[in-house]
Formats: sequence, structure tokens, C-alpha cells
Amino acid sequence: MRESETPNAGERSPNRAHRVFFSLAIACTSRFFILRDRALGWTKRGRVSEGIHVRASRHAVLSAANHPSHVVDAVFVKPAGVSAQAAVLLCHGIGETVEQWFGVQQLLAANGVASLVFDYSGYGKSTGRPHWEKFELDAIAAFAALEKLAPGLPVSVLGFSLGSGVAIATIDRLAAHRLILCEAFTSFRHAAVSVGIPRPLVRLVPPIWHAQQRLAECKLPVLIVHGEKDRLFPIAMARELAGMCEPRAEVVVVANTKHNQPFRKPHLSYWGPIIEWLWKE
Repeated sequence: MRESETPNAGERSPNRAHRVFFSLAIACTSRFFILRDRALGWTKRGRVSEGIHVRASRHAVLSAANHPSHVVDAVFVKPAGVSAQAAVLLCHGIGETVEQWFGVQQLLAANGVASLVFDYSGYGKSTGRPHWEKFELDAIAAFAALEKLAPGLPVSVLGFSLGSGVAIATIDRLAAHRLILCEAFTSFRHAAVSVGIPRPLVRLVPPIWHAQQRLAECKLPVLIVHGEKDRLFPIAMARELAGMCEPRAEVVVVANTKHNQPFRKPHLSYWGPIIEWLWKE
């Protein structure tokens, strides 16, 4: 574990300041990127209008995130006319909502993979406010919903960017088939430093989503996919994550791919290895 990640006695548990920082930072950052992408026309850029036949449905998933009526907005997409061979829960990144992942879902469905993407608390049409524990409970509820929507299929979990923290944190509470980490980070604090949070302010960042212990205890097959030109989280992080896994994870580095390209411009050069991985028994 890196020295900067090792918490002292007073930092082992997140405090009120951490909770406030997380809620404000996530709310402001996510809304900025979502509004920017809508203004620039990027929200629907990855969709395929013709040539891919899928069935899509929207679902209001009840989550246990501190309130019995908390609702998580989710979109389920499956192949049309043929049976899916696998299913995957998609935990998206900080600056996205379910709409921006429909192109990925189309591509997956066209290759025999059903998928469910959901919005975290405080995102899109999901109720509540951003909080890491709520995000985790949202993922658990969404996974249960996907099991019902895709009965009999092996259900895996994919975490993209911010979602990699959620996926790793919840994987031991899910009956998942496989774990896929895309553009992932080693801890939330490491991610904050990597995206430009000044080191003197790192103590405000909650000490959460440490991958090392979770991955060391995870017995599932793990695939780590990383863009060669990711400027937010370096390829070294992907390799470090692989080293945390027992047994060692498989790493795929996709050439000429930036951090957000996989969902903005879905292509088989990135998603092909993931689809093959999901099909494995």
C-alpha cells in the first residue's frame, strides 16, 4: 500500500467532513460534466440508430439506501430475437447518467450480452443525495434487479472509473460471475490526487474504496481494461490493481483510447475483450 494511502488512527473511519466533501464534490462535478456533455451533444453520441436490434426497458429499482422508498433509475437492454448468453451490471463513472451508456448497451446486446446500467443516488432520476454508502446499496439493489431480469444467466459486474470503486466495494456482497474494472483507480484518495486535488486537501477526501484488501480477498476472475491514452488514471494503476488480485488479474490495454472514449464512442476494440470474457464459463 502506498504511504499516502495508509490511514492513521484518526483517519480509519470517514467523518462528517468527509461526508460533506463527498456529497458536494460528487454533486458539483457530476452536474458540470453532465450539463457539458448535453450542451455539446455528447450524451447520445454513442448510440447506434440503425442496424442493431435490441429490447430496452426502464426500471425503478427500490434501494435500501436509508429509506424504504428510495428509487434507483435503471435501464435494461437485451438482444432482440435471440437469447442472451451473459448479463452484466454496469456501474458508470462520475460524469454520466444512464442515457450516456445506451450505446454501450446496444453494442453488448448485439453480441449476446444483456446489461443493466443504473444511476446512483442523486443522479438523473434516482432519488436521494450522493453518498458512497448509498452508491454501494444502489449497486446491490441493481444487481438483484438484474438477476430477476436475466434469470438463468451468469451475472457479472463492471465498474467504470468512479464505478470501479463501487464495484470493488460491493463485490463480496454479490453472487457475481466475474468482475471487470475499466479505467479504474486503486483508492478514492489516489483517484483524487490523480485528477488534480492538491495534496494539502487530500485529508478532506474520504478514505474509502481501497482496492487492495477487497481484491486480495476476491476469488472471482478479474479483467482490467485500460485505455492507453487515459490521462486521468495512468496505466500503472491498472497494473497495480492486477497485482492486488489473487490470482493475478488479466490486463488489457487498449491502444489510442482516452478515459471517456469507451462509452462516448463504443467500439469492439475496447468492448470485444470484455464480451469474450463475459461469455467464458
